[in-house]
Amino acid sequence: MKLVVGRDDLAAAAQEAAREAGTPAERVAVKPVHKASRGFVNDGAVDVCELAVVTLLQAVAHGKPVVLLPVTALGRTQHQTLVTLGGLTVEEIEGRSVGVRSWSQTTGVWVRGFLTEQYGVDLRKVDWTVYEDGHVDEHRDPAWVTRAPEGARLQADFLDGRLDYGIMGNELPADDRIRTAIADAHQVAAEWTAARGFLPLNHVVGVTTEAAREHAAAVIAMYDAMRGVAEAGGEPVAAGRNPVGFEALRGPLTLASAYALEQEVIPRAVDFDELVDGTCTALGVPASRLGG
Repeated sequence: MKLVVGRDDLAAAAQEAAREAGTPAERVAVKPVHKASRGFVNDGAVDVCELAVVTLLQAVAHGKPVVLLPVTALGRTQHQTLVTLGGLTVEEIEGRSVGVRSWSQTTGVWVRGFLTEQYGVDLRKVDWTVYEDGHVDEHRDPAWVTRAPEGARLQADFLDGRLDYGIMGNELPADDRIRTAIADAHQVAAEWTAARGFLPLNHVVGVTTEAAREHAAAVIAMYDAMRGVAEAGGEPVAAGRNPVGFEALRGPLTLASAYALEQEVIPRAVDFDELVDGTCTALGVPASRLGG
């Protein structure tokens, strides 16, 4: 098998488990890790792949042969990723311009969900600009979203004042002028997480349906090994930044799916139990075997 996982501890544990189960897994180095997603979901270029939550939802919605292995590879708060250069606030966002790398970027889906749910923003009254396609070939952005000109870059447009706001996580540039648009964003994020009982997760682990069927024992061994890494972090695996198991992921993935449908990121609703059923059918195990 071929494996793409960004975190060294998760990747090493998965590789060792697969080897012991009799199916060696070659780790393929891809940086940043999200660049592996397109080949994984569209062409099955690798067998096990860290991918964004929304990419997984899109893949399932479009009938791609991909299933969820319920392991979190990246979880973080998101409210702080909506930024501005001036004194603008989140309450002023309607009628102004906002840039985001891709309409289907998971961070953007979470932030737009917060805008509608917590701040009453009508997303169609915002001037959205995106810079890249999503990872699933069949996806098309909504008609009310603008694609930036070829060669334009989100960071440059934002820093040069061509955008009023930007949604940026790891790609946030270093500039002393940048401010969060949500006042006390980290505190607001902590309160949101406490109220919901989960973090707005970014990355999980996907497996091609073919690999899950052909190498079920190795894939299940990978799950157990990565769960062990999460448990070694000192937090219950159903909480904290690295939840593992179906029930631990049910809350965040259900909400992300609802946000994605509302924002025209997915063409149909994807119920969490559909994800569970797909995985369990491919692996030939009950949901309880994977924390369900």
